[in-house]
Amino acid sequence: MQLVIGKIGRAHGVQGDVGVEVRTDDPDRRFAAGTTIATDPPERGPLTVVTSRWHSGRLLVRFADSHDRTQAEALRGTILVIDVDDDERTDDPDEFYDHHLIGLRALTSAGHEVGAVSDVLHLPGQDVLAIKRTDGIEVLVPFVAALVPDVDLDARTVTIEPRPGLLDPDAAEVAADAEPS
Repeated sequence: MQLVIGKIGRAHGVQGDVGVEVRTDDPDRRFAAGTTIATDPPERGPLTVVTSRWHSGRLLVRFADSHDRTQAEALRGTILVIDVDDDERTDDPDEFYDHHLIGLRALTSAGHEVGAVSDVLHLPGQDVLAIKRTDGIEVLVPFVAALVPDVDLDARTVTIEPRPGLLDPDAAEVAADAEPS
């Protein structure tokens, strides 16, 4: 299974460094000197980390064969991926790989079946679970503890705290229309 750990952004300086949009919970390990990272598109890699450092809240990485700004800019937009065992889990019990979440049965906190997780969206500032309901309609649920209080990988379930309009947006619109002004 390939796991996205970052995306290369713009060049930094003239010596081949690039900014990396980090998408991993362990950037110090994933971007350690000597680490070889696969790429998407594959023809841009693999890339071997020469150095990595934090600068103004941004990870800067220099890869072998990227010795100047022109070579660094040519890497812009490259997705950085690693191979992980399908069964590998993170050390943090509240962190999950996307491939572990996709396919989990979605249940309400009362135990009613909602559907299944069909995708995990990483939006700016918020991760969101796409839930395909049993009737085939897809709804989006912010992946926060207040709305998703439990993920049980062993039971292959995710618990959703239903709030008005969360799992049935049409019902929220009807309720809003019925409220007196």
